[in-house]
Parts: sequence; structure tokens; C-alpha cells
Amino acid sequence: MQGNVKGTVKDSIFCNLFKTRKYLLQLYQALHPEDSSMTEDGLENITINHVFTNGIYNDLCFIAGGKLILMLEAQSTWSVNVIIRMFIYLAQTYHEYFKGNGTDLYGSKKAVVPKPELYVVYTGNRKKRQKYISLSDEFFGGKGAGIELKAKVIYAGKGNDIINQYVKFTKVYNEQIKKHGRNKKAVLETIRICKDKDLLKEYLESKEKEVVDIMMALFDQEEVFNTYVKSEVREARKEARKEAKREATKETAIKLLKMGKCSIDEIRELFPQLDDDDIIEIEQEFMQQV
Repeated sequence: MQGNVKGTVKDSIFCNLFKTRKYLLQLYQALHPEDSSMTEDGLENITINHVFTNGIYNDLCFIAGGKLILMLEAQSTWSVNVIIRMFIYLAQTYHEYFKGNGTDLYGSKKAVVPKPELYVVYTGNRKKRQKYISLSDEFFGGKGAGIELKAKVIYAGKGNDIINQYVKFTKVYNEQIKKHGRNKKAVLETIRICKDKDLLKEYLESKEKEVVDIMMALFDQEEVFNTYVKSEVREARKEARKEAKREATKETAIKLLKMGKCSIDEIRELFPQLDDDDIIEIEQEFMQQV
């Protein structure tokens, strides 16, 4: 029996790919083609894992030349909440950076702060393609706020650069999932097709077993998380219906009292589902209306 494909496959491959400095350099060069002097040694991957409780690994953060923090997130489903996640992630990254460099933020000496660059690699099929996701535009109506964060949205790379290869890899993967379902055949076909098309070929050939293991991970954290969320939503809806029914019952009880059809004590007998607190609220509401 074949295992199911991990739901976070594209994000996992994204992070795994750029753990290798060779590909991280290619990523930097795709973002900054004007800088031909950067080397692998000038890049430092400072990605922080487990920042968010759902355990989804879809963030990449690295320092270039000690002066620039580049943060990327790959997502196939559009959500402007990504900019909030980046805000939290960036704050944690700066905290770790200052701590690691022994920076005294309470001292009089001005701290050295690497300039941040934020990017979202979007691989979905959204028709509207905005260039940036802005914290103030999305959440504060475009008005000035005490904080601002802006991420550039990347939909594709240029030519055959590493970004374009990754985006095309996700497209092939989606096609194979539609054709074969979420199983090992879709994974193997994705790898075969991408190698034939020279998409991440060297990476897929050198780490094929690792890539398959990632894509075929039996413990699917995203699926578990989604199952938990769905359960919580169902429970919330159940509680909402229950509360609505309780409120309707309380309104009926107040109407009966106002019409003189029964007393408070009789309300207890007529509606045993109401507790003492409900009875007190009904009595208080009734007294205010008479």
C-alpha cells in the first residue's frame, strides 16, 4: 500500500533546496543580478524553525554579506496574512541576530541593523497579481501606522533561474497530482519530468532519495493541523447553535413574564435547560422592562 503525499511538499522542497549554499547563491543572484561579487561564503542561512505552532516549514531567511536580511516564503494559497507572519518572524530573527552579535540595545551606541528584504514566492493560479503585500494597506486601510512592512510578490523568475525552476517544479507537481492522485507515482513522475525538462535537475539527481522521503513523509503535519482546525470549527458552530437556542429560550421566558403567564419559579419548571445564572439574567431583564 502506497503512502499519501505530504500536504506541505512544495514548502518542504523549497526549504530543503536552499539549505545548500550553492542553490542559495543562485537564489541570491536571481534576486540581485547586479551583485556579481557575492560568493557562497558570503551567505548565511538563519532560518528559524518552529516559530509557528502548526509546524509548517515554509520560511527561508538568510544574511548576505552581513548587511542584508532576505526573507522568503513560498505559498500556493493566497493569503495576505503572510505579511503578519513575516512581521513576527522578522522580529524573532532580529532578536536572534542582536543576541548572537552581543548588541546592547539599551546602550547609547547605535546598533548595526541589517536591511531587510521580504519576498513571497506565489505558485498558485490567482488572476489578480499585485506586486507587493503591504501591512498598512491590507490591515490599516492604507493609513499611516506605527509599523509598516512590505513584501514583494514573485510569480516567476527570469529565463531558467532557480526561482523559475522552482515555480515550474510546483506546476509539474500539481499536474501529476491531478493525474495520479496524492501518491508515490505522482512523486516519481514529478521528479522524472522535471529532470527531463532540466528543472532543478542537479538537485533532484543528487538528492533524489531525500526528496522522495520528504514528499512521501507519512506524518503529514499540515493534514493533522487541518483536521484539528476543522474539528474546532465544528465544535464552535455547535456551541454557537446551542447559545443561540439558549438566548431564544430566555427571550421567550421574558415575554411570558411580561404577559403574566407565569412566574419566575414557573420559568424554572418550564425551561429546565436554563441554569441559575440564566434565571437571574431573565429576572433582571424583566425588571428593567416593567
